[in-house]
Amino acid sequence: MPITHEVLPRKQLAIATALLVPLLALTGCSNGGGGVTDVGAKEAITLAAQSDVKVIDVRTPQEFAAGHLPNAINIDIEASTFDTQVKQLPVSAKYFVYCRSGNRSGVATNRMSAEGFTSLYDLQGGIQQWAAAGGSVVS
Repeated sequence: MPITHEVLPRKQLAIATALLVPLLALTGCSNGGGGVTDVGAKEAITLAAQSDVKVIDVRTPQEFAAGHLPNAINIDIEASTFDTQVKQLPVSAKYFVYCRSGNRSGVATNRMSAEGFTSLYDLQGGIQQWAAAGGSVVS
């Protein structure tokens, strides 16, 4: 079949779509906040198991004591010491941040990003989604 002026644009559109869709899927995972990537529970389970990822629970100490992710450290986003504690962490490390539902971790990762942290992962749905996906919770 000869290429006509009508077929060529369709092929170009198909190629552009094939290239653009995966790119949009990748950028859709990020909230655009300077190195903050939103992750779902299943991806988070894999991420938290990596030895170079630091897990941060930004809930209150009482919530943390009731149950938290293995190897998590507690830095309460609502505490007056949050910024001071965060500034003591190496900015170049990878951090996986979570809370109960995902709201406080979003605030925390945005504040951390503003401090220069470049590799932040924010658990969407929080520990509730983590547990629903089969993630381990310890106390």
